[in-house]
Amino acid sequence: MQPPSAGPDRRRAHATDEPVSELVQRASQQLTELVRGELRLAQAEMREKGKRYGKGGGLFGGAGVVGFLTLQALVATGIAALAVPLPVWAAALIVTAVLGVIAAVLAIRGKKQVDQAAPPTPEQTVESVKADVAEIKESAHR
Repeated sequence: MQPPSAGPDRRRAHATDEPVSELVQRASQQLTELVRGELRLAQAEMREKGKRYGKGGGLFGGAGVVGFLTLQALVATGIAALAVPLPVWAAALIVTAVLGVIAAVLAIRGKKQVDQAAPPTPEQTVESVKADVAEIKESAHR
């Protein structure tokens, strides 16, 4: 066997290797830039959503406080209405028992909802990311 020559055939083979390596390097850089750009976009989007969630949460909190005060006034009104035919202590006891039953029912239903939501992981997103990684690996092997 003869050693590889430095003739035109060798130069032509070497010349085709360089553009492929440059293309791979460029594709890698572009993919990195794309991922970084997507991450920056996601961060900006999440910041904006966070601000809106914060404002909305504050407004819901205010509504909750006012709603709670409204319910307290309604309870006092119910006790006062029942105190007309009954003694005040009996009216207060009846209203307290009704509120206790309502609280128990709400707690039981809430516990069922929390149990159905478990586990607290984004399962669909995890599966989607796994599928994306598998697709990238498969296309890289081609």
